[in-house]
Amino acid sequence: MAVDSTINTAIDKFIAHLKALDRSSNTIVAYKGDLEQFEKYLIGEEISSVDGITTEHVNGFKDHLSNKDYTAKTVSRKLNSVKSFFRFLVEEGVIDRDVSRQVKHPKIENDLPRVLKPMEYRALRDICRHDKRTLAIVELMLQAGLRISEVANLRMGDISDDIIRVRAYESHEGREIPLNSAAKEAIEDYLEERGSARKDYLFITKTGRQLLVRNIRSIINRYLEKAGLQDVKVNDLRNTFIVEQLSAGVPLDVVADVVGHKRISTTERYLKLVDKESEEEVELKEL
Repeated sequence: MAVDSTINTAIDKFIAHLKALDRSSNTIVAYKGDLEQFEKYLIGEEISSVDGITTEHVNGFKDHLSNKDYTAKTVSRKLNSVKSFFRFLVEEGVIDRDVSRQVKHPKIENDLPRVLKPMEYRALRDICRHDKRTLAIVELMLQAGLRISEVANLRMGDISDDIIRVRAYESHEGREIPLNSAAKEAIEDYLEERGSARKDYLFITKTGRQLLVRNIRSIINRYLEKAGLQDVKVNDLRNTFIVEQLSAGVPLDVVADVVGHKRISTTERYLKLVDKESEEEVELKEL
């Protein structure tokens, strides 16, 4: 017999389960946000306990998200959170059956990652050339393919003459990647401007505290807007590095290791962009 439980209590149990599995903090935050949104929808439908939820309610939530102009990819992600939630509730004996099982994901067009053209990343570099800290961050993403969280977590001791040490964190393994001359020069210029403050983190605020991910994202977005690159996202800098490496003939497995992809199939999807760039170059030459 199904155990009666409020939706809020069931969500708390599920989040505790994710923490026990040592899931990343970003994953847990995403699940919690999606399920709280689902709970809010159900409250509007006068549903307060998990055993009162039906397949129609889950489908209704999916339609509700679509009507709110969420992209199909976002709707699918939120629906996946709901499905994981119900699988957990069945396994724990909170409910008898998974009412989300028959709800289908929306069809998603597999959009290719956005990559900056040479003229675009030159414009970005130019616009932030007087901000040594931002330029160093941009170069690390463009020239070394670091994730924004990896940039934020860099310590002073992680940078050597020609190597960047990326520490293991959450679900990502540690790795060492090459530091080219452009990125190295940008870091040296930034450190010279920063002064001799004895701080552990490489990138710090004016008050000497660690520059957090949200700060870095906000700063880069501001410079992207100044450069007129309104359709570019912060992660597209990393995408650009990956495609540039593949275009230069660097083996697929080497690129995957450098950028920290767990599956080589993740790196393979960028090959379509390499082919696309080659086609565009041919078209330009024929003009």
